[in-house]
Amino acid sequence: MIADTLDQRLTSALSVLETENRRRRPRTVESMPSAHTRSVGRDIVNFASNNYLGLAEDPRVIEAAAQAQRRWGIGATGSRLMGGTLALHEELERALARFKGSPSALVFPSGYHANVGMIPALAGADDTVFLDRLAHASLVDGARLSKAHVRVFRHNDPDHLDHVLGRMRGGGERWVITESVFSMDGDRAPLKDLAAVCAKRGARLYVDEAHATGVWGPGGRGWINEQGVVDRVDVCMGTLSKALGSQGGFVCGSTALIQWGINRARAFIYSTALSPGAVGGALAALAFCENEENRRIRLFSLSDRLWTGLGLKGKGPIVPLILGDDGRALSLSAALWEGGVFAPAVRFPTVPKRAARVRFSVTASHTPDDIDRILAVVNRWIKMNGQIERGI
Repeated sequence: MIADTLDQRLTSALSVLETENRRRRPRTVESMPSAHTRSVGRDIVNFASNNYLGLAEDPRVIEAAAQAQRRWGIGATGSRLMGGTLALHEELERALARFKGSPSALVFPSGYHANVGMIPALAGADDTVFLDRLAHASLVDGARLSKAHVRVFRHNDPDHLDHVLGRMRGGGERWVITESVFSMDGDRAPLKDLAAVCAKRGARLYVDEAHATGVWGPGGRGWINEQGVVDRVDVCMGTLSKALGSQGGFVCGSTALIQWGINRARAFIYSTALSPGAVGGALAALAFCENEENRRIRLFSLSDRLWTGLGLKGKGPIVPLILGDDGRALSLSAALWEGGVFAPAVRFPTVPKRAARVRFSVTASHTPDDIDRILAVVNRWIKMNGQIERGI
């Protein structure tokens, strides 16, 4: 006889998470999740959104999404290989390939789908995957699903990657997998050096541009494009759900690569296709992203103001204030909430143990006053709780 019920076991496990300051509870947003929104009946400045260019609430993007839904319907109604491929999907794929400077592209229902679909389609049990130590969970999960041997190299360390690759013996493909802009620290990968190591060691390079797309590079084309390594990256992955303000993920690469993904990426084959509204909105956002440089200028001006005000060194819209201790991160996040700022505490396992932080995500829709509100709350919190030892 089972000694306790499933609910009892889960309740006990949740209590442990509570004791460890690691239980998570989502905040409910009651209006459009733009830079200025509402939650529990209060006006809140939202620094929890990855809507970097403010395109999610752009009336032109919303109208494009609405027009797509009126023409194509609310859903694609099937997987891409079972009648769910619309001409609209192919139009977006052509636009993404041109945007990234790649021969071809493939759209997935989400960025997570793209990574857990493509990595197992490309790597197998006889191959080895080399992951940056801070690689996103979707990259880790994709590597595990592939059944390839998995090795880890030190974060953004081409020399260590070279050392790890140099020790490998035997056959099989070698895949180096990294983010270009890391989601929790906002730092950028040394792609030129990583590509050089891959060329030297005969490895292939897979780069996740989720947080670079729309933000970095000429016309927001990404960090790969800014670094000039488009032709040295075998697989480029990105999302439609961050700077482009829509939903979905994509992979860019050679025509053969994309055809292989269509035939072997299970997350593509067995998922209902992206909804027409998301595709229509993404197409419009892509055009505005390329042609409205003022959005990126404003974004970097505002994020520079926050980096400087917090006494941190860094660049870009992801601004991590690292406190180390989970409880202190929760305390500062709560103080910010009371001060009208939504900025979540990020804890293990999303970040390494003893690296808890409050993560600010700046958008082009924020104002200088919004940044100053953060700084005022943080300074008050420091006076009451002591200096922040890590990250400021």
